[in-house]
Amino acid sequence: MKVIFLGTNGWYDTETGNTICTLVQTERYDILLDAGNGIHRATGLLEGAKPVFLFLSHFHIDHIEGLHILAKFRFREGLTICAPTGGREILGTFINAPFTIPLAALPYPVRILEMPEETASLPFSVKALPLRHASLTLGYRFAIDGRIISYCPDTGYCENAVALSLASDLLITECAYKEGQSLEEWPHLNPETAARIAREAGAKRLALTHFDAGVYASLPERKESEAVASAIFTETTATVDRLEMVL
Repeated sequence: MKVIFLGTNGWYDTETGNTICTLVQTERYDILLDAGNGIHRATGLLEGAKPVFLFLSHFHIDHIEGLHILAKFRFREGLTICAPTGGREILGTFINAPFTIPLAALPYPVRILEMPEETASLPFSVKALPLRHASLTLGYRFAIDGRIISYCPDTGYCENAVALSLASDLLITECAYKEGQSLEEWPHLNPETAARIAREAGAKRLALTHFDAGVYASLPERKESEAVASAIFTETTATVDRLEMVL
């Protein structure tokens, strides 16, 4: 199994990277986590021979703006978009005229599933729980190919983040804030709270992503947060665009 971080910024693109998108390549499926502008790097990585699944955590623009370029892909086995409750209506508006090419006009079949209600319709094990954010945001736990991948974007510390991350082989969390930063009305993680979740959950590895572009102006600042988190949870990596991990 390979995990490729296609976009690692939060909020907007800068010279440090594109907005958030992560690719998990498994034996039988290609799984995309959120659809920021980093999704353009999936070109050439998705062979077309496997079904593609896109899991959206929520509908803030930096997590869905890459949907505008879905027409550039050729997913021969189709695309399944998994989104929080209400996703069919929201995406039916957003991926449509006059904003972009409509879903029905894409050059491959697309279906939308709403999470967590329709997890049983998926061909692999997925658990979805709400996280602590300014709007409905889902975290996901995938059990596939003998590995557990946990994905907790855009959240403050919460019990559901820990529950999704229990004994995971890789926990992917956001790290929008720097050490000591927090904002109650706009919950996000800083490196110490991300590491706390990983430690309490007994995760094996922690990958930090979704670095707020207005907070992290340079890649060395990400390494500083990596050091803060590593002091609490040793196996921590601050990601950058194009970083690959093999599990």
